[in-house]
Parts: sequence; structure tokens; C-alpha cells
Amino acid sequence: MRAIALVCTLNASAAPSSSHHLAEQVMAAFSRHDVPGEIVRIADHDVRPGIGVDLGDGDAWPVIREKVLAADILLIATPIWLGHPSSVCQRVLERLNAESSETDDQGRPHTYGKVAAVAVVGNEDGAHKVSADVFQGLNDVGFSLAPGAVTYWVGEAMHGTDYQDLDTTPDAVASTTEALAANAVHLARLLADHPYPAS
Repeated sequence: MRAIALVCTLNASAAPSSSHHLAEQVMAAFSRHDVPGEIVRIADHDVRPGIGVDLGDGDAWPVIREKVLAADILLIATPIWLGHPSSVCQRVLERLNAESSETDDQGRPHTYGKVAAVAVVGNEDGAHKVSADVFQGLNDVGFSLAPGAVTYWVGEAMHGTDYQDLDTTPDAVASTTEALAANAVHLARLLADHPYPAS
């Protein structure tokens, strides 16, 4: 079992990121279930806009895509911007949309049998709406969702605190993150042993 986190902050790695911080916590929770993995910050790579597995001309998505396809669990971590997932997250979903037409020898998208989860941060309410948007996109392209497939933190409305600046992780966030990891790993192991039927 392996996991991969795609962090959809707007900022490249030189900048601190609450989305990246929460993704690190989720990946640490996965590792406690013997599921290692890696984190990819999308803003560090030239991921082209569009729907296709390879848009050529230096497109970085094909390498990231191979990592996604090699993993059993995909975590999408996104901030909330204007009540929506980040534009980087939307681009990832658009690139994943190409998987709808990429199938195995039994007619199933390569994403069938893979589990997805979401991590959301923001300084306004809206984590449920954002996770619902991302859930629908992930499910549309073939990923399965376990119960409790989101962990999130949102600060008080019109407040300036960032998740990464908290002195300690709130208990509710920590317990939700642990439940996400346990359920996602459980479902991934079930699907590995019992694949979906041929399409």
C-alpha cells in the first residue's frame, strides 16, 4: 500500500502552507497504518490546463499521474478561496478527468480500486461545500470514498489565523484525521483484495 498527497496551495514550496501542513499530518496518520507515501505540491510543477493525460511541451502532469496511478490512496489537500477549492485543485480535477477514457483490459478506469480523501483549510466556513465539490469530481473519475473521507480546519470568520500557525493541533482535527486515515486504508485494502467487476 502507498499513498500520495497532491497539495493544491497557490504557493510554491518556498512559501509556508497550511494545506501542506495538514497534508503532512494526514500522511503521518497513513504511515501509522503502515502506508508510506509522498507529498507533491502542484504549484512546484508546470501542470498544464486542460483534459488529457499528457499535454506535451514540458507538461509535468504525466510524471505526477504515474505517481497517482502507482498509489492506492490519493489525498487532495486544498485551501478554500472565495468559498471554492483553489484553482490549482480545480486544475488537478480537470487533469484527472482524462482518466475517464483510460481503461484497463477489462474496461475499468485505472482509478477504479483506488481510494481518495480530502483535506481542507481556510479562514472562513465552507469546508463541507469544498469537500463536496472535490468528492464529486474524484468519484466521477473512478475513486472510491470511505466514510469520513475529509479532515479540515477553518478559522473564525474574518479572522487572520492560519492553521500552520496554531501552537497545537485541535483535538477535533487530530481525531478526524486519524479516522480518515484508518477508514481510507481499510477500504483500500478491501478493494485490493476484492476489485470492482469488469465494466
